[in-house]
Amino acid sequence: MAKVRKKRQRYTNEQREKILAAAKADKLTAAQVEKKFGVTPVTYYSWRKKGGLTRKRGSKGAGARAGRRLGDADLTAQVRSEVQAKMREIIPGIVRSEVSQYLSSVFRAPRRRKRRA
Repeated sequence: MAKVRKKRQRYTNEQREKILAAAKADKLTAAQVEKKFGVTPVTYYSWRKKGGLTRKRGSKGAGARAGRRLGDADLTAQVRSEVQAKMREIIPGIVRSEVSQYLSSVFRAPRRRKRRA
């Protein structure tokens, strides 16, 4: 027997905001939001993400931000630029070597087999 699906529900921006606000205020889980409002967990998480209500994984809020150094972005940019410069220096030699090996294998004179006596 075929599974019967519910008709797809469309929510207005006001309904979304109301549901998100209620879920945040009551600290509801996605499953609880589904039971209370009928919104699937995937939809709920999508709304949260679009609304900027989520945080990056591993981040613990203000405490994690306070522990970061202000120079982290500068350090990241500096490391990135140094790695890029080194790659620009190394890659042409690698490509030259690989192309040379390929061309020598393609254009190498065929080996002649020795005849058996």
